[in-house]
Amino acid sequence: MVDLKNPRIIFAKGLLFLGLGLLAAGLLLWDVWSVKAAVLLVLAIWGFCRFYYFAFYVIEHYVDSNYRFSGLWSFVRYMLRERTESGP
Repeated sequence: MVDLKNPRIIFAKGLLFLGLGLLAAGLLLWDVWSVKAAVLLVLAIWGFCRFYYFAFYVIEHYVDSNYRFSGLWSFVRYMLRERTESGP
């Protein structure tokens, strides 16, 4: 698979992700509207965003400067490797 380099395509991909998220959240809230459902959805999205930031930025800049993020699977492999190297 080739890395994206065209800025227009990168922005289009980002907008498609945004549209997908808004559509999914909108359909979910349309189906089960309540303030509780809306708050839980916002908290779930915020929590996953913070985890992604942790995996992407915090580990690379504050924990292990040799780690290079290339996706969530690379983070899983990194965590499994660190766990096996440091012991139980």
